[in-house]
Amino acid sequence: MVFSSAIFLFYFLPLVLAFYFLTVKHVVARNVVLLLASFLFYNWGEAEYVLVMVVSCLANYFFGLWVEYAHANKPSKKPIVCAIAFNIGLLTLFKYTNFLVGNLNLLLNAAGAPALIIGKIHLPIGVSFFTFHSLSYVMDVYRRQIPAQRSLIDLALYLSLFPQLVAGPIVRYKDLAEQLRRRFVNLERFSYGVSRFIVGLGKKVLVANVVGLPADKIFAIPVDQLTPSVAWLGILCYTLQIYFDFSGYSDMAIGLAHMFGFKFLENFNYPYISKSIREFWRRWHISLSTWFRDYLYIPLGGNRVGPMRVRLNLMLVFFLCGLWHGASWSFVFWGLYHGAFLVLERTRVGKWLDNAPSALSHFYALMVIMIGWVFFRADTLPNALSYVAALAGYAKGSGLEWHINLFMTPKLALVLAAGVIGSLPVFPWLGQWRQRRVDHKFLGPALAADAIDMVVNLAVLPAILLLCAMSLASGTHNPFIYFQF
Repeated sequence: MVFSSAIFLFYFLPLVLAFYFLTVKHVVARNVVLLLASFLFYNWGEAEYVLVMVVSCLANYFFGLWVEYAHANKPSKKPIVCAIAFNIGLLTLFKYTNFLVGNLNLLLNAAGAPALIIGKIHLPIGVSFFTFHSLSYVMDVYRRQIPAQRSLIDLALYLSLFPQLVAGPIVRYKDLAEQLRRRFVNLERFSYGVSRFIVGLGKKVLVANVVGLPADKIFAIPVDQLTPSVAWLGILCYTLQIYFDFSGYSDMAIGLAHMFGFKFLENFNYPYISKSIREFWRRWHISLSTWFRDYLYIPLGGNRVGPMRVRLNLMLVFFLCGLWHGASWSFVFWGLYHGAFLVLERTRVGKWLDNAPSALSHFYALMVIMIGWVFFRADTLPNALSYVAALAGYAKGSGLEWHINLFMTPKLALVLAAGVIGSLPVFPWLGQWRQRRVDHKFLGPALAADAIDMVVNLAVLPAILLLCAMSLASGTHNPFIYFQF
C-alpha cells in the first residue's frame, strides 16, 4: 500500500484516524491502535514477510534489555555485537544474498567451477529502513544515550509506525521516546499535518509521476540510439522525479505523523540549490546522511584523524551508502562517485568553490549531482557509462528513431517548469521577505502575504487534492522509487 493510492487515501487513512480519535484518550490504547494499523499497512503489500517484522521487533526488544543489563552488571560488548550482527545479517540475507551469489558465480565460472544455484530471494519493502531504525535504537542504548524500552508495544510501534515504515525518514528512537509516552493533537497541529500531506501528495502525483514517465522511456532506449538532447531531457526528468518522489513521500510521512501527534525531523532542505556536494549531503535525505555520520563516520574517527584517514573514512561511508541504496555495482559506483567529490572538496578545490561566484559553484554542484543520478538510475554500470557519454556529446543515435519532440509535450514542459520552481525555496524566501516588512512596520505587503496564505489554504490545497484524486482514479503511472530500498 502506498500513500498515493485510492485505498490508502479514502479507506485506510480515514478508518485509522476514526479508530484513533474514537479510542479512549489514553496513550497506551492509542499506541495499540497505531501498532495494529501499522502491521495491517505492511501486511497489505508484504503479507508473507510480516513475520520478518515481528521477529525484528521481538529480537531488538530483548537486545535492548540485554545491552542495558550488561552495562549495569557485567560490562561486555557481546550483547551489542550480537544485536548488530543480527540486524546486519537480516539485511544481508534479504537484500544482498542474490548480489553476493551472482558475483561469486562469476568467479566460479572463470575458475571453471560449478555455479551456486539458489532461489530468487525477495526484498521485503522497507527492510533497509526498519533495520537502520533497529540499529540506531540498540546502539543508542549501548552508548547510554537512552534507557532500554520496557514496553514491547512502544518499541514495536517505533519500529513499525506506518508513516515512516517503508521509505523513511529514518527517525531516531531518542527523538520519539517521549512522544511514545505522551503527545497531543490539536486542531492547529492536525490541520498542519493535513496541509503537509497534501503538499507531499501533490509533489508525488502531479510532478514525480508526470516526469517519471518520460524518464523511464528514455532510460529504456538502447544507448546506441540516444542523442544528447534526449539524454539530457531524460536525466532532467529523473533529477526532478527522484527529488519530488522522495521528498513528497517524506512530506506525507511528516504530515501523517502530525495528524497522530508525532513530530518527525525534516528530511530534505532544497538540495538542488547546493553549491557543493558537501552542502548537497547536508540537504538531501538528511536522516540517512546524519545516520551514517553518527553511527559510522564519527566512530571511525570522523575529522579527528589524519587527512588520509579522513579520506578513507569518507570513501568507506559512501561505499556503504551506495550499497545501502541497492545491491548492484551501479549503486556502489554512485556512492564512491559522491565520496570522491567529497574527498576532492576537502582539498583546495573546496576552498575555491567557497570563494567562487555563486552561479559557477551552483552549476558545478548541479552537474555533479545530475551525472551521479545516471548511475543511480541506469540498469547496469556499462549502460550508465554509455549514457554519460551521450550527455557529453558522444551519442550514436541518428535522432530519427528517438527525438525530443516524442517526449516534450506542453504538459511535460509545464510540469518541468513547475518542478524547477518547486525545487527552489520560494515559500521560505517569501516568509523572510514578509518578516522583514513586518519588522520595518510595512504592514501592507505583510497583509498581502497573509492573504496569499489564506488563498493557498482555502483554494490551492483543495485543488491539489482534487487533481491528485482525479489522477489516481485514472490509473496513472504511480511507483515509489524508494520502495526498492
